[in-house]
Amino acid sequence: MSSSLLIEPVTPAVGAEIRGVDLSQPLEAQTVRAIRQALVDHGVIFLRDQRIDRTQYEAFAECFGQPRLPDSGIIPPLPGSRFTSEVRKDEGRERNIGGSWHTDQVYRAQPSWGSMLLCRQLPPTGGDTLFSSLGAAYDTLSDGLKKTLEPLRAVHSNAAVQARMKTGREPDPEVAHPVVLRHPDSGRRILYISPGYTTRFEGWTEAESRPLLEYLFQHGQRPEFTMRWRWREGSIAFWDNYQTWHFAVNDYAAGERVMHRIVVEGTPFGR
Repeated sequence: MSSSLLIEPVTPAVGAEIRGVDLSQPLEAQTVRAIRQALVDHGVIFLRDQRIDRTQYEAFAECFGQPRLPDSGIIPPLPGSRFTSEVRKDEGRERNIGGSWHTDQVYRAQPSWGSMLLCRQLPPTGGDTLFSSLGAAYDTLSDGLKKTLEPLRAVHSNAAVQARMKTGREPDPEVAHPVVLRHPDSGRRILYISPGYTTRFEGWTEAESRPLLEYLFQHGQRPEFTMRWRWREGSIAFWDNYQTWHFAVNDYAAGERVMHRIVVEGTPFGR
């Protein structure tokens, strides 16, 4: 690992900023391992002042797995790219993309592991992103609630999001995943639900599920589990979808904020 690499936690629960990395140059294997370990340890990592082109950005993503261009109809691919999409709030839209607590693609049979954003354009103020640690959220549950949740599976659907974003597409089939996830790298137990996509517990009705889900959704938003990232042009955020939520704050005008997004597949998870 480069002696200039510095990993500085943002909060005790989630996030670390990494300094001493220049993504315009090829990364050494030990640097890639250090970044990956920081991601496992902190849930999301941040890099500032990366003046890189699309090819260099995609090469960075390939250091960590197989990038994939999701076909949700919500985030369009960047023309001419292999697997980069562009996140912006189009003119005439009041809603932004990702403007509620969620984890990416939990509604897939094999959800994506990593997501990264590269900031290309920002409004004068605003456009921050919030992150929350669902490992920390699980750790602070009572032993009785942990025991209740351990055998449960949650059902996830993107139907509501497809309708809200007016994509005109049919939703993906519903899927179920363990409510308590064991992280494939660390073995840490994680509360694996998503306010944007989780509809009920498997074998329960939505009415029966709602009170407990609402409690867990609110629990995951507690301030001590969260952080707020203020972007600058050239900043990168790279987060682990297995153990975090994120929330793109919608406090800017259409067209003012442009991000380039890459999704990376990872190790399949289980209990």
